[in-house]
Amino acid sequence: MAGYNTIRGLRVKYLSADPAGAEDGQVWYNSTTGNLRVDGIALTASWASGGNLNTSRDTYMGGSRNGTQTAFRTAAGYAGTSNVTNNEAYNGTSWSEEADVIQARRGAAGAGTEPAALIFGGYTGTAYVGATEEWNGSSWSEQNDMSTGRDGMGSCGTQTAAITFGGNVPPRTNAAEEYNGSSWTAGGNMPAAFSNRMGLGIQTACLAVGGESGAGPTASTQVDSYNGTAFSTLPASLPTAKQSGGGAGIQTAAVVFGGLTPPGSTVVSTTLAYDGTSWTAQPNMAQAKLHWSAGGGTAAAAIAAGGNPQTNATEEFTGATIVVKNLSVS
Repeated sequence: MAGYNTIRGLRVKYLSADPAGAEDGQVWYNSTTGNLRVDGIALTASWASGGNLNTSRDTYMGGSRNGTQTAFRTAAGYAGTSNVTNNEAYNGTSWSEEADVIQARRGAAGAGTEPAALIFGGYTGTAYVGATEEWNGSSWSEQNDMSTGRDGMGSCGTQTAAITFGGNVPPRTNAAEEYNGSSWTAGGNMPAAFSNRMGLGIQTACLAVGGESGAGPTASTQVDSYNGTAFSTLPASLPTAKQSGGGAGIQTAAVVFGGLTPPGSTVVSTTLAYDGTSWTAQPNMAQAKLHWSAGGGTAAAAIAAGGNPQTNATEEFTGATIVVKNLSVS
């Protein structure tokens, strides 16, 4: 019978520490721990429950959309039967209430990382607004408004370099605006008018995924890329139309989850991952929700909170990984 050395072309080394840059399938003995080790064990992607929001909310909460799974913020939204000013921070385990946003609204968008979050746009119940607020770690401050008030936008970027695109003015629009930490200016327009798109990445390397388009309206499979100047449609469209979902990651490593999909605008729990070339199905979320807008993090460690039907649930996504594991002879 062929031995490990014949099969892999590698010997089982006797080492005092795990080797750097081990190859997939490489086996060694760690004399310090007394363990036989192997590199290249695949762990599948999965969703798990996180700490619950203090206030159940839905409808496009803003905040640190590019925050991490262990340092994340969500603000405003729709709770019960009214817009709220609630602002909550997540530390990877639980949510804590912090200073409220200045203007109650739903349908807002967000950008930034902790402790530098940004919230903008939305619907107050009587008006579509361009109100913009910045978080400094302890309070929110008013900034210059967007050029055009709207809700249901997609967004990417940081507190000092953000982009928002599409949304309802109304009607639905293809216009984009860029924020430089002080004021908003016109960006390149999307190829078509959309609302409820999932935005991923930074201002100069942003993905605009799916969304709601047409007179129907209907969910879309279209994926557009923004390079800091113009949008272009990518050949790698979504395998299934999706809108009003959540998302996390960057242009070359992203996940989108939940939302609505045809036929009949079905609320779904599906998750799709993008590697810069194509989309692949991932494990479903525990709950089917739309407006997982408190969604962010990375493709390897994403977070989703709140949603419609209204919930205070938080779910955490862990992407597939290759790890080093101990081997057992039992």
